[in-house]
Amino acid sequence: MALLRGLVSALFRHNRIKTSWPKAKEAARLAEKIVTKAKRGDLAARRQVLRDISDPDLVDHLFSEIAPRYGDRPGGYTRVIRAGVRRGDEAQMAILELVE
Repeated sequence: MALLRGLVSALFRHNRIKTSWPKAKEAARLAEKIVTKAKRGDLAARRQVLRDISDPDLVDHLFSEIAPRYGDRPGGYTRVIRAGVRRGDEAQMAILELVE
């Protein structure tokens, strides 16, 4: 769970990350849930998001810039794109990004 929280934090910080395919799919699921909570915008939602993302500055960024971007969108905030294989161990790589 700590690995997924770290991936989601990096996704919200950089808007795009490159990781392995299974990690990207699981991180996308968690990111979708967090953005849905952030869209509510109330104090209870902020506290629930703070349980998953420990950086208060990143949570402020999520609530002030990322969540309003998806105000009228009912879901599908992330995109997972296959990005070939990693040279070292032939693991399937993917790019996880926030949809504009």
